[in-house]
Amino acid sequence: MQCFVSQNADNDLSFRAEEFSDVSELQALAELIGPYGMKFLGENLMWHITSQVSELKKMVIENMDILVQMKNNFDKPEEMITLKKRLTGGENALKRMTIIGVILSFRSMAMNCLKDVLRKHCPYLMAPIECLRDFISLETDIKVTLSVFELASAAGLKCDIDPALVAAISNMQTDNTSVEEEFKLSRLLLVYVAVSLPTLALDPNSLYSQEHGGHNNNIHCLAAAINQLTAAMFTVQNKNIEQQLKEFLLLASSTLLQLGQNVERVEVKNRESIYLLLHMIVEDSPFLSQDMLESCFPYVLLRNAYREVHKAVFMPTA
Repeated sequence: MQCFVSQNADNDLSFRAEEFSDVSELQALAELIGPYGMKFLGENLMWHITSQVSELKKMVIENMDILVQMKNNFDKPEEMITLKKRLTGGENALKRMTIIGVILSFRSMAMNCLKDVLRKHCPYLMAPIECLRDFISLETDIKVTLSVFELASAAGLKCDIDPALVAAISNMQTDNTSVEEEFKLSRLLLVYVAVSLPTLALDPNSLYSQEHGGHNNNIHCLAAAINQLTAAMFTVQNKNIEQQLKEFLLLASSTLLQLGQNVERVEVKNRESIYLLLHMIVEDSPFLSQDMLESCFPYVLLRNAYREVHKAVFMPTA
C-alpha cells in the first residue's frame, strides 16, 4: 500500500505518481539499475535538496536578528507574538522543507525496495552488513561511522545519518563561511522551522488523512526533512545532533502550545493535525524519544488530537 498519491488538480494530470512509486515498480527499478544505479539516482536527488538548502540559508540570513531574539525568548508568549509579526517568509521556508522531505521520502522508499531485491539475490551478504551497521554506536569515530553507513546505504539499509546527504551538505559552496557561522545558520534554520509550524494550521490541506496516514499537503514529510537534514548538517559541523534536536523539540512544543491557547482564532482549525506532526517528528527520529516529547508537550494533547482526527473520519454526514 505504500506509494505516493497524485493530488487532484483542475488541470488534467499527465503524470500519475501512483504508477511510478508503488513497491512493485520501485523493486523493478532496483532490479534494472542495481545498487550503482540507485547511488546515481540518490546523488541526483541530493542536488535538488542542496539547492533548497541554499535558498533556506538565504532566508535565515534575512531574518537572522529576529530568529536570534525568538530563540532567546521562546518562553515569553507576548514577546514571541510581537517577533512573529516581524518574521518574514515562514510559509515559504516550510514549503521548501516539505519539498526536501518529499525527496527524502521517495529516496527512502526506493532504497527500501533495493534492500528487498538484494535480500532475495544475496541474503548471506546482507546479514553481515546489517550486523555491522547495528554494531555502530554514537561513540564510534565519525569517519568510521560514515564509512559503515555508506556501505549499509549502498545496500539499501536505513542509517541514523545519511552519508549521501552528509557528502552533499559538505560539498556545498559556503562562500568562505566559517564552521561556527555555518553552525549558527543551521541552528537558526531549526528555529525558523519551529516557530513557523503554527502557520500550517491556516492551510485547509493540513488536515490529517487517516486513509493515507499523512497530511493532504505532504507536511508529514517534514519529519524526514527535519531529522535527516539536522543529522547531516551537524555531522558536517561535528556538533551534537541530539542536543540540537532537543532544542528544536522544546521550541516547537512551546510554539504549538501557544497556538492551542488561541481558541478564538482561525488557526485552531487544523490544530490537532499539526500536533500529530510533532509526534511524527519524534517517531521518525533515532535521536529523540517519547519521554523527551512528554517532558515538553503534554501527552493528553496528542491523545486528544488522534481522537479528534479519527473521529472526523467516521463522523456521519448530514
